[in-house]
Amino acid sequence: MSVSWSSDTPPDPVTITAMGWLRAALRGLALALLVFGGLLVLLLLRLVERPLFGLHRPLTPFITMFVCRNAFRILGICFQVTGSRMQDPGIVVANHSSWLDIFALNAKKRIYFVSKSEVAAWPGIGWLARATGTLFIERDRKKATEQKTLFENRLKAGHKLLFFPEGTSTDGLRVLPFKTTLFASLFAPDLRPILSVQPVSVAFHAPKGAEPRFYGWWGDMDFGGHLIKVLAAAKQGRVELIYHAPVAVRDFADRKALAAFCEARVREGHSHLRRDVLAQPK
Repeated sequence: MSVSWSSDTPPDPVTITAMGWLRAALRGLALALLVFGGLLVLLLLRLVERPLFGLHRPLTPFITMFVCRNAFRILGICFQVTGSRMQDPGIVVANHSSWLDIFALNAKKRIYFVSKSEVAAWPGIGWLARATGTLFIERDRKKATEQKTLFENRLKAGHKLLFFPEGTSTDGLRVLPFKTTLFASLFAPDLRPILSVQPVSVAFHAPKGAEPRFYGWWGDMDFGGHLIKVLAAAKQGRVELIYHAPVAVRDFADRKALAAFCEARVREGHSHLRRDVLAQPK
């Protein structure tokens, strides 16, 4: 996850009332109990799962899914999904607007995120990411071969890996051009014939009366401040996901062609989901 992208205009300031702070405290406490309680169960179960199954995780992903589904119930954010989740081995790619994407994409599908190595050191988030099986990669060309091997090992273990080809989070109103680097591992000779890629479009709709970028997280926005804003909201919005039809890697000439196809599908779906905002006069 990265927040380096910057919008032309900063988000509107949000004033939190006394009732808002109370809502934030109550929701925050419930969310913390859910997340860290689930983490404790996951770690205990992993003590048995790891020596028996190694990289394979037949049980613990269901705990992650349970936690993420119920996180939206605590936050009060409605959750809607269209399309079928891919069953074949492969990769999931999606657009990226905020840390809330992690909950949305984990809620309905057993997946493992691919993230930059710096996230592993982030307080709280890094710990959760490591526990749930996130694959950390380093942006160092000298380690390209090593990173590719890690990627391939996880795919061969049957993991469905998810990455954000935009490389950064946005305000949620647009899809940035896809970077092609991580698509390269899919074209390894022993992986290309068997892997599929499923594009997913994700759109967060702001609470009624709030600016359309309410759930977006970008630029130098502070995580803590954004979290409190979401927790304190009296009215919440909703999130919609479209799972597009998977495509076989072998049907594409190279990583650039595959990335371009996935970007077009994600962009098309995102535009459809955000048609309420796009139709507003500027």
